Amino acid sequence: MEYKIVNNITNSRIEAKLDTEVIGLVDYELTDEKVMIVPHTEVNTKYEGQGIAGAMTKALLDFAETNGYRVLPICPYTKTYIDRHPEYHKLL
Repeated sequence: MEYKIVNNITNSRIEAKLDTEVIGLVDYELTDEKVMIVPHTEVNTKYEGQGIAGAMTKALLDFAETNGYRVLPICPYTKTYIDRHPEYHKLL
């Protein structure tokens, strides 16, 4: 299975796409204070356990870092990912 990770800026979310189907997403909200609020991560149940959530979260955090955003992880998955990847601690 080959999926693509894309930043759907219009809908403020990172998506994992398999062909035209969205199989996972990470929602975010950008504030005027350069904070990225991350409330939710989800992966279609038939694609769970394949590293998709991690790939989307990495893309999200790389986008935040490149664009100078601090991250407020409301989503437990995003919080745990940052805790386990020290290179992203500076974004908190």
